[in-house]
Amino acid sequence: MYQSFYGFTEMPFHITPDPKFLYLSPTHLEALQHLKYGVTEKKGFIVLIGEVGCGKTTLCRKFMGELDPAHYDTALILNPRVNETQMLRAILTELGEHNVAKSKHDLISQMNQILLDRIAKGREIVLIIDEAQNLSFEVFEQVRLLSNLETDKQKLLQIVLMGQTELKERLAAEELRQLRQRILVHYELRPFTRDEMNHYIHHRLSVSGSAGRPYFTKWALRHIHRTSRGIPRIINNLCDKALLSAFIRDSDEVNYWDARRAVRDMNRLTA
Repeated sequence: MYQSFYGFTEMPFHITPDPKFLYLSPTHLEALQHLKYGVTEKKGFIVLIGEVGCGKTTLCRKFMGELDPAHYDTALILNPRVNETQMLRAILTELGEHNVAKSKHDLISQMNQILLDRIAKGREIVLIIDEAQNLSFEVFEQVRLLSNLETDKQKLLQIVLMGQTELKERLAAEELRQLRQRILVHYELRPFTRDEMNHYIHHRLSVSGSAGRPYFTKWALRHIHRTSRGIPRIINNLCDKALLSAFIRDSDEVNYWDARRAVRDMNRLTA
């Protein structure tokens, strides 16, 4: 409703993980550098942890977009609620293989041969598992065993585990001590500070074609940050509702009362 009124080319506060809207706050930039370092230095296991809505998936897409497709093959697993055989099949399918084996033993053999062939051709393979806190212990162990696939000089697979804060608890379990010892790169995203949130909101408005309107007042920003705790997904929801409130008032100013109304609406939906 408010897109044409404010002259946006697209809606500024969608919650879909579009890398174009990624605001690289200091914590997001550092996380991205950790991912790049882990992969380029062939560290094997990399873990990225963050609260729900902190931007892990968007950051992941940014990271994948910056990997040279002429050199890297990637497999992105978005649904980790699978058994060991299903996980192996999903990885091979993501790598573009169509005729995959049926048994787990044959799948592992096929995986090893495919990875060896690609490494021989100068390729690097990166496996990214999102929402990794949902993996069963059996699949965690299968992923660990995949990290054993190697030549005399390097691992055949670089593995990135991304997940919510519960992933830290899962990895602390005694059953996963062998996997935990192999994690050489680990980073935990933190929420935005208030200044970072202000820059984030301005960034999304600018990317959407804002020419200086609308603008958020200091008190609106303060209320949004206090309520959202600096979590980008909640910030997006609140800003979208606050913009709608300002639009209904036919105003270029998003004020405290618009932010307060947005918080009330969000609380009503989640009650």
